[in-house]
Amino acid sequence: MRFLIVNKFLYPNGGSETYIFGLGRQLKSMGHEVQYFGMEHPDRCVGNAVEAYTSNMDFHGGSKLSKLTYPIKTIYSTEARHKIRLVLDDFCPDVVHLNNFTYQITPSVILEIVKWRKEKKKNCRIVFTAHDYNLICPNHMLNNPNSGLNCEKCLGGHFLNCAKGKCIHGSFAKSIIGMAEGYYWKWHKVYRYIDTVVCCSEFMKSKMDTNPIFEGKTVAIHNFIEKSDSEAIKKERFALYFGRLSMEKGVNTLLEATKRLPDIPFVFAGSGPIESEVKRFADKHDNVSFVGFKTGKELKELISKATFSIYPSEWYENCPFSVMESISLGTPVLGANIGGIPELVVSEKAAYGMLFRPGDADDLEDKIKKLWSDSDYTKSLMDNCKKNDFDTLEEYTKRFIELI
Repeated sequence: MRFLIVNKFLYPNGGSETYIFGLGRQLKSMGHEVQYFGMEHPDRCVGNAVEAYTSNMDFHGGSKLSKLTYPIKTIYSTEARHKIRLVLDDFCPDVVHLNNFTYQITPSVILEIVKWRKEKKKNCRIVFTAHDYNLICPNHMLNNPNSGLNCEKCLGGHFLNCAKGKCIHGSFAKSIIGMAEGYYWKWHKVYRYIDTVVCCSEFMKSKMDTNPIFEGKTVAIHNFIEKSDSEAIKKERFALYFGRLSMEKGVNTLLEATKRLPDIPFVFAGSGPIESEVKRFADKHDNVSFVGFKTGKELKELISKATFSIYPSEWYENCPFSVMESISLGTPVLGANIGGIPELVVSEKAAYGMLFRPGDADDLEDKIKKLWSDSDYTKSLMDNCKKNDFDTLEEYTKRFIELI
């Protein structure tokens, strides 16, 4: 089959790009043809045969004139329709796989795909992988950044609440644009043309199903992760937090719990908006170490050495790679019971860690004590982690193809 993968960024930028590059690579290894459509960029590393891409839209830079046109272009893009048509005519895909496409690419490409397949009498499937809540929540997170609270007011297409809450970067102007984009495509019913919606958690599926257009089309499949061999790395005695240092990740709740547990060593690794706060905290507490941002082999070794990791997020996480990575490296996870986290920590097969009430420092403290003091129990969780049931890239791709 021929797969056209659509994503706004065609260079390493985040989780969705890791996903599309891995999936595309595996599809090719299985004998399928794969091309990509998205924005042009100096770091673009994948593409299509006709070299057709949309202009790079940098919301944080660009000329004053280009910024004036952004509000219109983020809702509807004539350029995106024209450019994707060039790819469609040349490549003739059997499947168009949409990923992160809102704002820079816009849902207008769906209209062109539908027009193309009707004119060419082509049975081309449209599959969408939801990496966040962007089609049901204008700020993509079901969270109001101003209050820090999770919010479901826009579910059901009530996008006026985005403007009321200034939900996009705390800006009324940007939130108006997000509201307008939501209503525009709701009224045009464009998402009814999507044949299958792939959700990375059952929790996300439940939220996507609040839109009647998606209900009956959604399927939940956890993301893939490569099996890791951490047997050669000896375990050490410390609890680990790694990832983004921000309020919605529950870092402040974790700091409160660590303050009460001076006899347990904690290691924080990462970067983010409250990084300076974490540094100051570490300077004042002998049991806390801040090691900065880590990646690659250095991060894997740190995770593998930890007694357990802590994922205290307080927003509706989907399928956090950090949780899967920790488990795959043989390190149990103490995770917040919110969003898609519990599906990963406690599966039908086994428990790979423990859960605590999100935002509850008392419950978090108690669970940390349990994992730290009950070595037999924690060892049993480690053994479970080594036999985790997460899909490899090959297994995931086979399941993905079965959906089409």
